[in-house]
Amino acid sequence: MPEFDLLCDQFINYLLVEKGLSKNSVEAYSADLRQYFDFLRLEKTLQPSESDTELILRHLIAMRDNGLGARSRARHLVTIRGFYRFLIQEKQIASDPSRLLDLPKCGLKLPDVLTVSDVEKLLAAPDFKTTLGARNAAMIELIYAAGLRVSELINLKLIDINLEAGFVRVMGKGSKERLVPIGTHAINKIKNYLMEARSEQLKGQSSPYLFVARAGKPMTRQAFWKLLRQIALTAGITKDVTPHSLRHSFASHLLDGGADLRAVQVMLGHVDIATTQIYTHVARSRLSEAHDKFHPRG
Repeated sequence: MPEFDLLCDQFINYLLVEKGLSKNSVEAYSADLRQYFDFLRLEKTLQPSESDTELILRHLIAMRDNGLGARSRARHLVTIRGFYRFLIQEKQIASDPSRLLDLPKCGLKLPDVLTVSDVEKLLAAPDFKTTLGARNAAMIELIYAAGLRVSELINLKLIDINLEAGFVRVMGKGSKERLVPIGTHAINKIKNYLMEARSEQLKGQSSPYLFVARAGKPMTRQAFWKLLRQIALTAGITKDVTPHSLRHSFASHLLDGGADLRAVQVMLGHVDIATTQIYTHVARSRLSEAHDKFHPRG
């Protein structure tokens, strides 16, 4: 069997090319796997095999003894499982030694969610009559309206938004594309931004991006985080407000209103519905109808 480094490279290439995982996810998998390989080398193990169950368990115990929490250990085991299943697929081994091990119990970590009242105050805070205020109002309205990740928001291009149909085209993790309805409030604020504010920002320059910062470039993730915190303080919201908490709020508010779980899964761009189930187990309705009917600003 090939040496550890070669096996790791093959597995990472498989995650990138065939599974279509994002760069951040692949980097996390790679770091976990190399840590496991370092442990195997210390154990004088030359190559992974079907009989590695005890080694995997000892690796997890060693991480626990070094203070690694249950959630991080569970992620490590998920990586290790994926690797051994890849080896089976490649006919390097015949069975998965990790199949007998259970994930460390860490419980569900419920995401931070804003109340509908807090969201209303946040969305009303920017002064949409100013150039930057119009942009900021449109950005915050859209990230909540469509449940976007911050990277998805800042990388949106003009061609990705269809204001007539009321949809935004999003390129999510692993370059997976999805269409998400956005509702009348977001449509109106984007129209207001596009009417004058965007051209005033560009000052004669051109840019393919919907929301622009200096020199027609997209805003950075860090800049949007800082901007969102400032607007939250202006709105009088004391709890921590992040782009991800707005995404969580989008999902929770839809599901609290009775939206179908699978519809929310599609809008969030989750590959596995189990990822969406962290919010709730409520289920009913269809994609566009769910957004129009249940979203507070649909």
